[in-house]
Amino acid sequence: MTDNSPDDKPKSSTARKAAIGAAATIGSAAVAAALLYAGKKMAKKGEDKADHAPKIPSGENPETD
Repeated sequence: MTDNSPDDKPKSSTARKAAIGAAATIGSAAVAAALLYAGKKMAKKGEDKADHAPKIPSGENPETD
């Protein structure tokens, strides 16, 4: 419900391009932050699995090769 009076000037193409550029910059920064966050979570999951020795099917201790 905007009032479009004749005195209103349309946005210039430069301002429109600047707004689109700013939105793209903010959006790409948000995507990069999400990927970094997900990568850190995945790295922590991998570290937890690396701390434990793999199970041996025969039940022998891993030192008795």
